[in-house]
Parts: sequence; structure tokens; C-alpha cells
Amino acid sequence: MNNLKNYGVLMLGVLALSASAIFVKLSHAPSAVTAFYRLFISSCVLLPCLLLSKEKMQEYKSLTQKQFSIIFLSGLFLAVHYVMWFESLRFTSVSSSTVLVSLQPLYSMVFGYIFLREKVTKVALVGCLIAIVGVIVIAWGDFTISDKAFFGDVLSLASAGIISAYFLIGQIVRKNISAITYSVICYFASSFCLAIYAIALGQPMLGFDSVTWFAFWGIAIVSTVGGQFTMNLLLKDLSATAVTTGILGEPVGTIILAFFILGETISLRQFAGILLIMGGLGLFFFYPLVKKN
Repeated sequence: MNNLKNYGVLMLGVLALSASAIFVKLSHAPSAVTAFYRLFISSCVLLPCLLLSKEKMQEYKSLTQKQFSIIFLSGLFLAVHYVMWFESLRFTSVSSSTVLVSLQPLYSMVFGYIFLREKVTKVALVGCLIAIVGVIVIAWGDFTISDKAFFGDVLSLASAGIISAYFLIGQIVRKNISAITYSVICYFASSFCLAIYAIALGQPMLGFDSVTWFAFWGIAIVSTVGGQFTMNLLLKDLSATAVTTGILGEPVGTIILAFFILGETISLRQFAGILLIMGGLGLFFFYPLVKKN
């Protein structure tokens, strides 16, 4: 029952994360600036939960320099992931980038085995691969082959490895540190790195229209606090591999939300991809539970 509860929360978190694309479409700010406000606002929203809790403040004050450094590294990885992924979109197609980023569960499996000696069953691996195929089916249509696109593909593939490392660190840190303390420090560190990057590029940090500010707050509250922070909560009980595999459901949520909010249609190819993703995720998460019963 505990696993079912965690999987239900993961599903809701992925749905919240799926709204990211909707808010990004509404934002008229550069991608790095959007990512900065996404994490900065989220850290500010979560900060009172840290400051107003004696238990959390004691935990914060008891953190060692090594723990601070590890959490800051996690925030740096998150910032680098956003920068590399956004930059990849300048060189390759959205579809190519999306598919390569979706390979993060495979990275997580490798990292989990190397650093934590975690193993996944053959059925779980097959389920993950089926879900990845579903993502490929959805993204199929505008893959690009060129030297420029290859560079973008490399950036996207690397960003998948970086975000997997971020989740692995979260899985390790969350064994001893609460999600609030971890997330506040991590998000502040990440937003700090993103601010430096955006300013170095000469990108504007202010002067945006009301729709863009709405997008900033929406992607922070819904997609980050409701989505990404939920992943941090679950890392105490679920592996980074399980979390990153669950995130493969993000395209499904995005398509459904775009249908209801933006009025976009769902093509036959997208519908087939959705079935593959849901089937693969079902095999990954629920086959072990069925087998036990």
C-alpha cells in the first residue's frame, strides 16, 4: 500500500511537472531567465516552511560543510541541466531534444548500480524501454540530421545525464535531510548559478509583461513546488531510477493539458505514444506488485 501511495503521489507530481511546457509557451523571457525565476520563486515560497519550523531550523544549523557542498553541487547540476537543455534547442529540433532527455532513466540505472549497487529487474527495464519508445513515437516528425543538430543532440544527451546525477544526489541526501531543507538550499543555489549565467549573457532580468510574470509564478508554484519538489519528497522512499522513469509520463500530461488549456488536438501518433508510455510505466511500476500478490 505504501508503494501504491508513493506511485499515486508521483503521478500527481508528474502531472504538475507537465504544465511546465504550457507556462514556458506563455513566457516571453529568455529561457535561462525563466529557469531562474522558476527556482528563485520556488525557494522563496518554501523558505517560510524552513524558517517557521524549529525542527527544520535545527536541522539546517546542524548541516556540515560537506553536506552544504553536496546540496550546492545538486543545485549546480540542476542549473547546468537547464542551461544545456535550453541551449540544445538552439541547435537541434524539439523532438530530438525531448527524446534524448527522456533517456535519463537509463543514466539513473547505471548511476544507481555504480554508486548504490541498485539493480533493476528485466521486466522493469523492458517497461522503461517501452515508455521511451512511446516518447519517441510522440516526438517523431521533426528529427533533424546535420552537424549543427548533432551538437544540439550531444548537449541534450549530456543534460539527461546531469539531471540524473541531480536526482541521484537527492536520493542520497534525502536519507538524512528533510525535503524542505534540501530543496530550499538546492533551489537557491541553482537560481544563483542561473542568475550569473543570464547576466553574463546580458539577458534582461526585469521589465516583462504581466503574462510573463504569471508564467514565472505558474511554473514555480505548479511545476516546481507541485512537481519537482514532490520528486524530492519521494526520493526518501523511491529510487532516482523510479522517479526519472515516472517523469517519462510528462509528455502525456503535457499533451492532455495542451488539449484542454490551449485547444491543441491529439494526433493518432500522439495517442499511440501515450498508450506505449502508459503501458511501459505500468509494467515498470505495477508488475512487481502484481507478482508479489
